[in-house]
Parts: sequence; structure tokens; C-alpha cells
Amino acid sequence: MATTDPLGDMLTRIRNGQMANMPVVDCPSSSFRKRVLDTMQREGYIRGYSESQDGGAQAMLHIELKYHEGAGAIRKIERVSKPGRRVYAGIRDLARVFNGLGISILSTPRGVLSDNEARAQNVGGEVLCRIF
Repeated sequence: MATTDPLGDMLTRIRNGQMANMPVVDCPSSSFRKRVLDTMQREGYIRGYSESQDGGAQAMLHIELKYHEGAGAIRKIERVSKPGRRVYAGIRDLARVFNGLGISILSTPRGVLSDNEARAQNVGGEVLCRIF
């Protein structure tokens, strides 16, 4: 079954898994999802992820969620740019998330970066999601 918004599906699985205090959530694998997960891991919002291939089916990503004193590391995760409405931001237009406590994940010409990495490289792009 094909989804119209694969990234939105993955973010919803992570959000639901954190609300249910699950240690691991699974979602179908893609290279774009892996790049977003790499950014989330670099910023400390997930422990990590692994990929497994089960027979002839599509490969799955096993995302290890992170908790601190019983509460999830991710308090809020929301999709910004959607398939029906893309949102782009230049480096000057990129707002800070919760006064710098959260991050935005961007798809830039230099790859998928957090807003802090994009500011350091002076590059803007499509705002994929916000995490706090």
C-alpha cells in the first residue's frame, strides 16, 4: 500500500509510539526517511535506528525511541511542508523553534539538515518538520 506522505506517516508512528511508551517503532524503509532519522539522532531525539530485510517484503526501519525519567525526548513533532502545500524558507526567514529549544529539519541542496546546521552552512530549503 502506497502512502501519499511517507515522512508524515513516519512522524505519526514516532508520535504514537512515544505516547504509548514503546521502546521501538517500525516503519517502511527509504533513503529519505533514513536521512531524516540521521538528523534526529545527531540532535539527540532518538537513540538510533536499524534496517532489516524480511524475505521478499520491503525493508523495515526499527526506530529506537529515547526517554528521560519516563518522559519521551520528543514532546511535540509536527509536519510543516506537506504534499499539498510545500513550505520553503531562506536562512533569514527561518524562525527558531521554542526559542532554540527545538529544531526544524530542512531538505536543502546540501542534504537533510537541522536548522542549526543550515544556519552554519548559510543555506535554506524546504522545512520538513519541527521537533521539540
